[in-house]
Amino acid sequence: MHIITVNGKKTVNAFHELPYFIYGDDPNWVPPMRMMVESIFDPLRNNSLISGDVCRWLLMDHGKVIGRIAAFCVPSYANSFDQPTGGIGFFECINNQVAANQLFDTACAWLKGLGMEAADGPINIGENFFNWGLLVNGFVQQSFGMPYNPPYYRSLFETYGFKTYYEQYSYYLNITSPDLPERFWKIAAWTAKKPGYRFESFLFSEKERFIQDFIDIYEQAWSKHDNYKKIEPEDIHAMLSQSKMLIEEDFIWFVYHEDKPIAFFMMIPDMNQLFKYFRNGKLNLLKILKLLYLKKKKVVNRCRVLVMGVIPKFQKSGIESAIFYQLRQVLLRKDWYNEMELSWVGDFNPKMISIFKAVGGKQTKTHLTMRYLFDRQKEFKRSPIIED
Repeated sequence: MHIITVNGKKTVNAFHELPYFIYGDDPNWVPPMRMMVESIFDPLRNNSLISGDVCRWLLMDHGKVIGRIAAFCVPSYANSFDQPTGGIGFFECINNQVAANQLFDTACAWLKGLGMEAADGPINIGENFFNWGLLVNGFVQQSFGMPYNPPYYRSLFETYGFKTYYEQYSYYLNITSPDLPERFWKIAAWTAKKPGYRFESFLFSEKERFIQDFIDIYEQAWSKHDNYKKIEPEDIHAMLSQSKMLIEEDFIWFVYHEDKPIAFFMMIPDMNQLFKYFRNGKLNLLKILKLLYLKKKKVVNRCRVLVMGVIPKFQKSGIESAIFYQLRQVLLRKDWYNEMELSWVGDFNPKMISIFKAVGGKQTKTHLTMRYLFDRQKEFKRSPIIED
């Protein structure tokens, strides 16, 4: 077995073709759209790589690709922890520990060369909405952006020495169901009508204002936490541009108190319900038109909550429930949406977990963000809990 670097059209193609060998006919696996994956590795489309670096490798055995991995170093992430920490992701491998070890060794050696002292994985380059975490429970078709992998991957990571830095939970909810907790919705309706508060759904025609409001709320809500990563306006612009086909404006909500932004909520349709019909992961004009047609025909009946944030001053005011109240009115109008996934919330965030449970969510899936310390004698610490 030997490692080669992904550095040209042939190796890029091999990088994308390997998962088809790993997953075969697994009906739960939905091939990610190739152009979306490639945009992650493109400095012109991924703002995180302007100051960061990335490298990809393939593992070969007798002329056949049997594994792949990417490693990346982004200063805004690396400098957020006790030790400089890089990332690994897009890992795929046959069920062979020797093969996995060679991939991990290669990625970790590259990160060490950049001054890193630890590796987190499997994670994404940049924001954590997509391609983040190792699936360990809930081996069903994942919603758009949530990773899927064979069960044996956990053993490959843990045997090498990765440990769980935090767990990521996803919850299922039918927000239109009459069986949801009545008390919650009464409080939600009351809070939503309190004077001084204003609720607005996102509009592309006013995206500059909403992007700035998003950043203001995000920084106040997360800047003091260990998992905080600064978001630049360009990051949001890029995500909106790449995801415009996915976004429904009234799935994104902002809350204002006396005209100041205090909370946001973002949800997208689960496009994996459409992408599963395109097994080669490639899009062309004809397929895009077909996707738009299927979306218009209301084939998609599931949506995924990407992120929710409330500034500290209002985190005990019931604003979270009021946002769900506004969203419920939207989904009662769009009644073809009957499934919602609240994903993901880390075990370091008990307040958000309690909200997901209070609204009637049922935990259905678990992913792990794992960490490998290069100094094997250093004490391992899990992600700290967000305190009140």
